[in-house]
Amino acid sequence: MHDQLLGATQPVLSISLEPGESIVAGAGGFAWMTESIGMSSGPEHLAPGSALHRTISASSLQLSVYTAREIAGTIAFASRLPGRIVGIELAPGVEYLVHRRGFVACTPGIEITTGYQQPYAAAAADEEEFLLRRISGHGRAWVELSGDVVRRELAAGASLRTHPWHIGMSDGSVAVQIAEIRGIQTGDQEWGDLAPDASRFAVLSGPGAVWLQSMPLLASPRAQLGQHRPAPVRVPAPEGGAGTRTRQSTRNRG
Repeated sequence: MHDQLLGATQPVLSISLEPGESIVAGAGGFAWMTESIGMSSGPEHLAPGSALHRTISASSLQLSVYTAREIAGTIAFASRLPGRIVGIELAPGVEYLVHRRGFVACTPGIEITTGYQQPYAAAAADEEEFLLRRISGHGRAWVELSGDVVRRELAAGASLRTHPWHIGMSDGSVAVQIAEIRGIQTGDQEWGDLAPDASRFAVLSGPGAVWLQSMPLLASPRAQLGQHRPAPVRVPAPEGGAGTRTRQSTRNRG
């Protein structure tokens, strides 16, 4: 197995597999793959007790297995926003907490479970929850972080306060807690769901390293990509043309 990062601004993770080798990723999460790569989901077709079976059955995400069949093949995963794809090595006693949409792919033997989960808003619907996924096991995994990434090392007893969606990844030893300051006006009508909530922040306590991301859209459950695009406006086609054409609305632009 060989992995390679292609591009810089919005990188692509390309993984080459020898015949019989497998990689695990989110269901339908690949960007492209060669015809020699087979895809399957669910643990029922995997050998009980195998590393692949443990990964699929123990993980809280819906995962698929991508396997090179008779000949070698390549599968690629594209980042969804400008930023970085980071490879992490895992072993017993070495694990990470990752933002809810940070997992990209992993080798067999890795487990992805819920590491931290807490209602973030007054309405405790699932989409309002702040969630970090725990990546553990033995092998290698890849994580997507958005925007510029800043790594901070926290000593034992030291803490860092941050807006929750700026948490990209942390060592498993870092403790996470959501704190609230009452009496602060929050929200911004102009930004809608993308507005930071000044009354709630995360407290990260060492020891351990923290990776903070400057573009936290993927970490926020409410800031779905494409949700805030302006609706297209239908305008008549030019004289002599057929049908209608569309243009993007400029309403509500600052």
